[in-house]
Amino acid sequence: MRHLAVTTPPVLLAALLAVCLAASACAPTFNLLGAPDAPYAEQTVSGQGDGKILLLSIDGLISEYGGEGLLRPKPSVLEQVSAQLKLARKDTNIKALLLKVNSPGGTVTASDVIHHELAAYRRETGVKVVTMMMGLATSGGYYVSLPSDRILAHPTTITGSVGVVFLQPRVAGLLDKIGVGVDVSKSGALKDMGSPFREPTDEERRLTDALVAAQAARFLDLVQASRRLAPQALATAATARVFTAAEAKDLGLIDGVGYMEDAVAEAAALAGLPADARVVCYRRRPGPNPTWHQTGVEAADPRPALLHVGLEDLLPMRAGLYALWTPGLAR
Repeated sequence: MRHLAVTTPPVLLAALLAVCLAASACAPTFNLLGAPDAPYAEQTVSGQGDGKILLLSIDGLISEYGGEGLLRPKPSVLEQVSAQLKLARKDTNIKALLLKVNSPGGTVTASDVIHHELAAYRRETGVKVVTMMMGLATSGGYYVSLPSDRILAHPTTITGSVGVVFLQPRVAGLLDKIGVGVDVSKSGALKDMGSPFREPTDEERRLTDALVAAQAARFLDLVQASRRLAPQALATAATARVFTAAEAKDLGLIDGVGYMEDAVAEAAALAGLPADARVVCYRRRPGPNPTWHQTGVEAADPRPALLHVGLEDLLPMRAGLYALWTPGLAR
């Protein structure tokens, strides 16, 4: 009888490692599983002195869900922000927090939790908070910017979209075309409300609209508590449209328009620090030549997870309530 040869796990592991090394320019220190649990290390970005400005970035989709590569998980934005604030609380030399936001928004809950944690950090430590908006700071990206002493935007920033949307995939039409159905047994008439397998009833639409309205009202209340807008400006913001940086400043949604150096100077001035105060960030792997424009704590790792295409940053894959600007999904 002829037997098939079975490749042993060590051989498979060696072959996979060889592919990974080639994909990462054969870096000899390649860690097959990455280092998602590596401790944060402080890195100086610019300046000097004992008093510090902590640079904290919020990039991409704001969510409580992490991303998944083939070999290395990616922590959620909520997890990253919460962990960095926990570490910052232990450092009394941090006198200002510079929040750099580049996000279309995300889930309502993750945005609200980050807002809560930033507000608590500011209140409990007395640290001054300055937000610098980059390309996008819409919906949840604006939501998390609210607990700030000052909000600045880049001249080309798009912000606003103060509102909430309920996203729910619908596959009923596709199932009808291929002759597939779904049987449901339920304990109450509304138990399967939001099901992707059928069209919603009028009552379900009404209830969903009420959920969205309640969350949007909370968002607007937080905007008004932080920004004290004139009635007409608040009504304009409530349309959930987006604004240029100049329009946002005119409405009172932000305080000024400028660049990162302006935000650093603003943070230093508010905290009573010298103009060349030390700006620091937290990294899992501190890299060479740090700048203000590096992204989150994982960005210093040049070795991407295999086959990870980052779709979670393009389209939320879970049904639910989002504080998110979704121009590409409009009907």
